[in-house]
Parts: sequence; structure tokens; C-alpha cells
Amino acid sequence: MPCKSLPTEGAQAQAGQAQNMEIVGRLTGGVVHDFNNILTVITGTIEILAEAVADRPELATVAALIGEAAARGANLTSYLLAFARAQPSRPRDVDVNALVGEAARLLRPTLGEQIEIESILASDVAAAMVDPHQLMALVLNLAILARDAMPDGGKLTIQTENAPALHAGDHSVAAADYVRIAVSASCYGIFADYQDRAFVDLGVVQDCIKQSNGHIKVGCEAGRGTRVEIYFPTATARSAADDTNTAPAEGGDEAILIVEDDMLVRKYVVSQVQSLGYRTLAAGNASEALTIIDASEDIDLLFTDVMMPGPLNGRQLAIEALHRRPSLKVLYTSGYAENALVHDRRLDADALLLAKPYRKADLAKMIRTALAA
Repeated sequence: MPCKSLPTEGAQAQAGQAQNMEIVGRLTGGVVHDFNNILTVITGTIEILAEAVADRPELATVAALIGEAAARGANLTSYLLAFARAQPSRPRDVDVNALVGEAARLLRPTLGEQIEIESILASDVAAAMVDPHQLMALVLNLAILARDAMPDGGKLTIQTENAPALHAGDHSVAAADYVRIAVSASCYGIFADYQDRAFVDLGVVQDCIKQSNGHIKVGCEAGRGTRVEIYFPTATARSAADDTNTAPAEGGDEAILIVEDDMLVRKYVVSQVQSLGYRTLAAGNASEALTIIDASEDIDLLFTDVMMPGPLNGRQLAIEALHRRPSLKVLYTSGYAENALVHDRRLDADALLLAKPYRKADLAKMIRTALAA
């Protein structure tokens, strides 16, 4: 089945498309920031309720359902940020089959009835070392591009399997193994006609591959369709960070200044930090925070949101605070860090970031990490 033919786009059109994508990304980021604030309160308070009703099975079941719904909402916001290319890359062990299954579920209403979706998942496929939200955005983007190239309908196949490094074209690490994710369309020419535009539109594809030390292959044969193969290194060992996720929340008695403009989030964070044994001070913006810093004798940690109203964001507040108190430790939090802490999809080396929404165990762990830095 031939693919739909698109007119050739010049440099000016590509620049306009890139500008449009940037605008969409900023709008998406703003909405996600507010939604992640809401999810932070929901995720955290449902944990508290779940503990309170642990001895009442009927209520514990309801609390668990709310928690699962909040987790799904958090995943969706992360996918949106991955589309907008507005969050740092965090490669980790990923169950590729589970992710592809979720992608297929999201794609069915998007691709329409004319596109058949087939998933061929190897039962023994290894975990891949990749950012799961970037990978989800990658698969969704490729599928949508395939849909646009099949206006009369067709078949989209997503396949997973293990692959030796040699198949990935990586001769420098021949001893390593890869996980191969192939997205195939029952037409030919998706990238033959659209290659320049495709990789402008699908910058997330290149980002994901680059950040994860992966590889990409594109094959297009008349009568057989187009096949895009993405290779990611297998996850050979779980990270120490993952292993500590089940450890009990550790607290302390240090003084923490919490800076958060959203009142609901601020109240929640203060209560959670106090429940861990810490002494707390709170501010709604950078100006209030600096006043507290100038007046208070004992502050061990500045825990600040990145995006705040006023002349100073969280990053700028931290710089000013460190001028006044060089020994102060800093921990950032954000539902959307934008460019304040993230450059070239990487978190600044000197920054510790706790992404919203988060659970109490994550909060406790990051506070101890920041105080020990």
C-alpha cells in the first residue's frame, strides 16, 4: 500500500513548525505544572488516608483505587511533558512489553477504526535502560506519523524482542545486548517522502535514542511497508535508587524552609515534612523566603518550587540564598522545570530535583540526600 505523499517543506516551513511546537510545548508545560500540583496533594493525602483505614478493607480498597488513578494521571502528565520535550531524561529499568501495551491502549481511539493495531511481544524480552516517558512519546509519535501516511487505512505493528548488539549496528560494544522495538506500517515511504519533516517533528525520537545510548534503523521496501527499529541497551542491574524505594521513610530534626506558591501544596508539604520530624518554615514566594532567610538563625535546607510568580524563580532564589548562607543545602521540586534547571534534556549537575507528584517516601529520601550533599 503506498503512503500518502506530502509536499516538500522548505527551511522556512520547518522553522515555522518548530516554532509552533515550542509554543505548544510551553502551553502544555503550564497546564501540566498546575495539574501536577493538584496530583501532588491527591497522591500525598491518599497515602495518609490509606494508612488511617488500613484496618477497614472496604475503605482501604477505595483508597487504593484513588491512588492508582492518581498514578495513572501522573503518568499521563509525564507523557505530555515528554511530547513537549520539557522534562529531564531519567533512564531506568523499563518493562518494554508493559509500556507497549499501554501505548496500544492509548493509540486505539487516536488512530481510528481504519488502522488495525497489532502487538507482537516476545515473552522473554529483557528490561531496557531508557526513560519510560520518552519511550512512550517515541512510540506514540511514530504511530501517529504512520497513521498520517495511511489515510485509507492500514495495519500498524509494534514488536518487541531481544537483539544482540551486532544487529543494532553497534560494533563498539559487541558484548552488550539490546532490546529491539519495531514499529511497522503496511505502506512504504513514510520516511522516504517525509524524512526531513519527520525528524523535525519527532525530535523526541532523537532525544530518547541519544540519552539512552540507543540506535535507530529505518527500512522501506515497496510492497512490504516501512519498518522503524529502535534499539536500547538492556538493563543489566537495578540501580541503587530503585533498591531503596522500599526502605522506611527516614526523617530528622533539621530546619527546612519550604517555598511553594500553591497554598494547598504548601500546606501538604509542611505537614508531611513535619511528620518526618523536621522543623519547618514556609513562604509563598521568593521575596517572603529571603525575608525569612535574613531573619532566621537556623535553616539547614531550602526546599523550593522552581516555577513561582514574581521576579525570582526557584533557581534564582537559591542563588541569592546561597550568597547569604553559603552552607545552605538546596532541594528543588517542580511539575515542569522548563529551562531553569534542565538544559539539553539533562538536569543541571549541581541540582537536586524532586519531580511532582511525589510520595512521602520519595520526599523523605530526597531531603536526606540533599542534606548530605
